[in-house]
Amino acid sequence: MTSLAPTLQAFFTERLIRQRRASPNTIAAYRDTFRLLFAYIADTTGRPPVKLDLSDIDADTVGRFLHHLEAERGNSVRTRNARLSAIHSFFAFAALRHPEHADLIQRVLAMPEKRFDTEVVSYLTRAEVDALLDSPDRTTWTGQRDHALMLLAVQTGLRVSELAALRCEDVALGSAAHVRCSGKGRRERCTPLTKDTVAVLRVWMRSRHGRSEEPLFPSRGSNHQLTRSAIWRLIAKHAAAGSERCPSLALKHPTPHTLRHTCAMKMLSSGIDLATIALWLGHSSLQSTNAYLHADMELKERALARTTPAKAHPGRYRPTDKLLTFLQTL
Repeated sequence: MTSLAPTLQAFFTERLIRQRRASPNTIAAYRDTFRLLFAYIADTTGRPPVKLDLSDIDADTVGRFLHHLEAERGNSVRTRNARLSAIHSFFAFAALRHPEHADLIQRVLAMPEKRFDTEVVSYLTRAEVDALLDSPDRTTWTGQRDHALMLLAVQTGLRVSELAALRCEDVALGSAAHVRCSGKGRRERCTPLTKDTVAVLRVWMRSRHGRSEEPLFPSRGSNHQLTRSAIWRLIAKHAAAGSERCPSLALKHPTPHTLRHTCAMKMLSSGIDLATIALWLGHSSLQSTNAYLHADMELKERALARTTPAKAHPGRYRPTDKLLTFLQTL
């Protein structure tokens, strides 16, 4: 066995799990990165992962792997950068254990993230939200679950991983009703619930008949929590059905993060300051919350209305010289 295998094992068990107490989602993302990397090296060189050494993962190999992710697997630049971040984290750990590979490690750590265009935040209008929430058949168990889940997502702005991890005990429906979750970076937060959301959740939890430690939104036919991909699929399904009532819903291709954006934009349009929105959403800094300012056209229009327009008179340039007139006709 080469030095790579025990170093990688120590990276996951000592650094990520024991020292950093990384979340299961982070560990899974890092695991998948190295599974993809080793599979790529095995396909291109014929060397199995167990025989790889640290020297086999140089900057050129990592660069070709990142290109493979975009060109052949169709990954986005964000996904490509996330894979590179996982590799950077491992090599920073390996630098402490293998100083003999210092030059190789520094070359990998010096690889920059790829820049990408930032798109305007996509969110749903009130009519689109109503069409989405009206789509589930609430006379069925599954329809009640899907309606309660999507309403909770729109009102609280919880991430999809936070929605999936909710337990029945995390919801308090009495006075000062709220939902409690452990978010990104292991930051626990409580989010207040509106009366409408409380009423829907109360009906759902009576139908759910779950114990306190059981998932709030289980899959049908089992008591296991819904996976993140299952939540993506159910939102896409109800968006397709709701587009018959509101055609613009189909153009936005709603995802769980779209519902999170919708919550933030509703708060912003109501005049709530960015610091409060960041606290509500569980952002570690205001930089993430600033993206909603760029998407708020009403805010920009109000700013435009307060400015004095420049005195511009419409007209067309007409050259006074014959030679310029000739050039203008070309």
